[in-house]
This record gives sequence, C-alpha cells and structure tokens, in this order.
Amino acid sequence: MWIDEVPLIDHHCHAVVAGDLERPDFESHLREGPRGSFDSALGLAVRRWCAPLLDLPAHADPDDYLERRAEIGWREATSRLLGATGTMRWLLDTGFGGSDPTAFAELGGGRVHEIVRLEQVAEQVIAESSSAATLFDDIERALRDRLRTAVGLKSIVAYRCGLDFPLVTTAPKSAPHLENPQLQGWLVGLGARLGAEYNLPLQFHTGFGDPDLHLRHADPLLLTEFLRTTADTGLKVILLHCWPFHRNAAYLAHAFDHVRIDIGLAIPFVGQQSSAILAETLELAPFGSVLYASDGCGLAERHYLGARLWRTGLRKLLDEWLASDAITPADADRLVTALAHRNAEHTYRFPDAA
Repeated sequence: MWIDEVPLIDHHCHAVVAGDLERPDFESHLREGPRGSFDSALGLAVRRWCAPLLDLPAHADPDDYLERRAEIGWREATSRLLGATGTMRWLLDTGFGGSDPTAFAELGGGRVHEIVRLEQVAEQVIAESSSAATLFDDIERALRDRLRTAVGLKSIVAYRCGLDFPLVTTAPKSAPHLENPQLQGWLVGLGARLGAEYNLPLQFHTGFGDPDLHLRHADPLLLTEFLRTTADTGLKVILLHCWPFHRNAAYLAHAFDHVRIDIGLAIPFVGQQSSAILAETLELAPFGSVLYASDGCGLAERHYLGARLWRTGLRKLLDEWLASDAITPADADRLVTALAHRNAEHTYRFPDAA
C-alpha cells in the first residue's frame, strides 16, 4: 500500500486533448501509430483501471466507457484521471501537444514546470528570421529567453537524423533545415552548453515512438561519444523511454555518472508486463539514476496508467525481492521513494523548492 500512496514527480509528460473525442480519435491515442485500438494491452488497461474512476465497473465495454466519458465531459474525466495519479509535480514538454502549463495545472493539480524542446525553438526562429547572418545567434538568444523559467531541455534528434549525430561546435553554413545532421549536431551541442551553464538537464527521446522514427537510429548506445564528451561539463543527460533498448540505457547509466533514465513511454503500452521492464532496467542501472515518468500524451488515461501500472509493477517486483530476501523492507521503502520523486528532486532544480 505504501507504493500506492507515495507522491510522484512525473518528470516527462505532455498536454491532454481539450475536447470530447469520438471512438476513432480516442483509439488513435492508444497507439504510437495512426490506427489504435482497444484490442491491445493499453486498451485492456484503460478498461480495467480507468473505468472505475469514471464510475463504471472494471473491464467495462469500450462503447460504455466512451459513452460515460462523453456524459461527464472531457474536463471532468481528465481531472479525475490526472488527480488519481498522485502526482505532485508535472514536467511538461511544451513542444508537442500543447504549451500551457497553467491550463494543465488547473486540470491535474500539483505544480507544473516547463521542459523546452530545442527543435521547436529552432523551427520558430528559422520561420521568423529575416537575417541568415544572425540566425544561429537568434536561436541561442531565443533559447536563453525560454530557459529563464524552464527546468530542463529536450531534443528529438532521434527523429530528425538519429542519435549518431555529429558533434558540432560551430554553426553550419548549409541551409537551415532541421533534418540536416550538421545543424542537429550544432543544436544539441548548444543545448548541452546551455544546460551545463543553467544547471538544467538535457532530455533525449530514445527508443520507440511513432512511425516517423527509424528505431535502429534511436538506440541510446549511439550517444556514447556524446556522453564521453559531456561527462565532466556538469550537464545531466536524461534518456527518455528507452524501450526496447532499456538494458542499453541501464548500461549507460551504470557507466556514466551524469546519465539518468526512465521507461515512461513503455509502461502503459506493455500493461501487465510493467514489472518485467522495471526488473530488466534495475538489473544494472544504479537506483539513483532511474526516474519516474508517464510520458502521458493526448489522453489523461495515459498519464493515469503510467502511474497505475508503474506502481503495480514495482509492487510486484519488490514483493518478489522481499520474498527471496534480496532486499530489506527499509531498503525497499528507500527505493520506492527514490524512484517516485527523490531522484527527480536531485536531478532538477525546482524554483519553489526549499
């Protein structure tokens, strides 16, 4: 029961859809591809765990679930689901799905902090720039302005050119489009430099995602040279999601003190297998390097299931460790607290923290 009560810091998530959804639109959020379905581990989890929060029996029929969701309205459903996560801080990637932390806080409670996406800022500056001569200075200036109130940065270089980007220290001379590896290398380098300067972690999407991604280019092992380069700069690097490369990510966290990891995106999608993914991650990763995240996006159901299945999976894993005398109850309590929020508090600098 302690695991069910421990407050969470969701160190990486996205906004929710502000509106009621028909079944095809709702189901599209149950998959990283375009055609989701209730006939999936995530769909089963919605019916099992989310239905009771909407006053329905567990395992409710999908049509009954959506009818009830529409009856109470998206705002009420979202507030119930987000409130039930037990999250005290949300770190919102405003580069995708919405950019209003205040609106999110009104729905979910807790404190909301912004993660700034490098590519979003660069795209906006490139679109609005009238001077090629000052373009790269303008990107840095815009990032510095956004970082005044942010708690971290994020890169989706895995989507643009892969994690084997070149390490570039000078601005490229070629055309400024974000699929250009030289530009991506420069932009990530800028993010790393500003992250170290402002004491803000730099997050990387790694592992699976939507079909725009070439999965073989999203293996976090491709960041090894970058991690060697940044090891002594003061930068903290966070590897997001990681599945199916979570064991590779665990090795990197083991090898590099400045690396942190999570398995947020995977947990809701794997459903009852969450304990197995947690066990494989904790095989090698130092316990202080693993953070909780839901990567909830679009549907508040995904935020809630990120928390619900994480708690369920961790409880099952620790029950096994306790039964085999691999861990003491006191050490288990410390591990739960560390993963739930303490590691995030040591990783991020929250402006309202004592």
